[in-house]
Amino acid sequence: MPDSIRVTWDYLCPFARNAHVTIAQALRDGALSIPVTFHAFSLTQNHTEPGDTPIWDRPAGERGSGVLALEWGIAVRDNVPDAFLDFHVQAFAARHDDAVNINDIDILRSIATACDLDPSEIEQLVATGEPIATLAAEHVEAVDRWSVFGVPTFIVGEDAVFIRFMERGNVPDLLRAIELLDTPNINEFKHTAIPR
Repeated sequence: MPDSIRVTWDYLCPFARNAHVTIAQALRDGALSIPVTFHAFSLTQNHTEPGDTPIWDRPAGERGSGVLALEWGIAVRDNVPDAFLDFHVQAFAARHDDAVNINDIDILRSIATACDLDPSEIEQLVATGEPIATLAAEHVEAVDRWSVFGVPTFIVGEDAVFIRFMERGNVPDLLRAIELLDTPNINEFKHTAIPR
């Protein structure tokens, strides 16, 4: 088992949801006892055309799908860390269970309220521009340093591994996968078909 891990996320991805909800469960249950750093990554930015203005350099209303939710997640993570896992899980659920627009400020305010956060406080934190600057820095670092292309990517030291979990809540599978992160000589391990 590595000493710590870093895991990328974007609320748009159902596979990131599977991983992050399971990580939250494992951390809360004590099954995962190593430090976990949640590293923001924008799939919207990842799908921009070369030469396009990066999403973080665009006006707030023109940044694209999921970006505002990432800003809110970063604001909570960096300023109210004790509430982050709750907000994180609820934001994923809003996107994937409720199928609501997580770029809608009222939706984000309701998620914050459900997590006993003051939505006005989070909104003010986002308005400072710090969360979008953090998203830019974390996304660029993920791409430049670890060649990250998607979420969830698990990072141990300088090794990065994209893992697609097909279900959430399976803590034993999560722990087995994390143990394999310390095996850099395995480059690719992928089922050719999913029996479903």
